[in-house]
Amino acid sequence: MEELPVVDLESVARELAESGRRVRVLWQKPDSLAFVARGREYRSEFHVNDSDEFTYMIKGTMHLHYRTPEGEEKVCVIPEGSTNWMPGNTPHSPRFPPDAFALITERGRREGEVDRFQWYCPKCDELLHEESAVVDDYTKDFVTQAYKNFFGSEAHRTCKSCGNVMPKPEGF
Repeated sequence: MEELPVVDLESVARELAESGRRVRVLWQKPDSLAFVARGREYRSEFHVNDSDEFTYMIKGTMHLHYRTPEGEEKVCVIPEGSTNWMPGNTPHSPRFPPDAFALITERGRREGEVDRFQWYCPKCDELLHEESAVVDDYTKDFVTQAYKNFFGSEAHRTCKSCGNVMPKPEGF
């Protein structure tokens, strides 16, 4: 039997802040994945994956944007010290500043599951672009790669419906 992990979340948050990294995976098993995430000031995509998710805000407040089955965007505010449960396949966009930290737990990905990252036009709400990935190892940070692909292409950021171009955030 493996040693049972005990994690000091404040130390992990401090380590992320000092290193500039965005994610630290705490454990990754077939039926359980846990990581601490530092906010991204430019987060705008909606992530869709098959697993239910549990979020605990270690520090700061998260504005969890999500899309209903009818496609309506709503926001769930999760203050520091609070938790949230979200069912699988809910398009969600966890938005919180770089000085805020969240603990996220979810089920590990099963064979054949594909995560999707979707951007919507801020002007007309049409789907701008979708990236997909098989998330076989969460330490590879697929979110960062999806952002590089999206912001690296003006064609991906241009709405085919209204012509609006989503601007690149500073630093990209």
